[in-house]
Amino acid sequence: MEYSIDGMRRDDWAQVAAIYLAGIQTGRAAFRSEAPSWEVWDRAYAGTCRLVARSGSEVLGWAALTPVSNLCVLAGVAEVSIYLAPSHRGQGIGTALLNRLVLLSEERGYWTLQSEIMRENETCIRLHETCGFRRVGVRERLGRTCDDKWHDVILMELRSRTVST
Repeated sequence: MEYSIDGMRRDDWAQVAAIYLAGIQTGRAAFRSEAPSWEVWDRAYAGTCRLVARSGSEVLGWAALTPVSNLCVLAGVAEVSIYLAPSHRGQGIGTALLNRLVLLSEERGYWTLQSEIMRENETCIRLHETCGFRRVGVRERLGRTCDDKWHDVILMELRSRTVST
């Protein structure tokens, strides 16, 4: 399948939100019950690091960064979000998206990327490891999904080799 990776646009939101919701509904991707509105999502995510994989007008997946803090000393640290449409998982799109997000983050001065991934989401953990992230810890029973199930979270990190730290 041919696809491109480029910057997310406002008019991508309906498809991005649908992909996000599909991930949420797995019970292994987020401690949410629904995708937020565009306005809420837009305020939370870094404006310069938002990507989509697309084939024609179809969004296949998305990746974006959320700053971990508004403190200037942590300006180069961000949390990764990456979601793929169910019909496009296992095709290498996630690897391409995450690798491109890493490069873009370094261009924008980020020195540390982190991900908190539910232990049950083994596919996402492997994706991050494939892209150079390492496991740095486990946060036991960090959160509960709407079905009242507790989840451990694997904390993963990637330190930039190009941004001075």
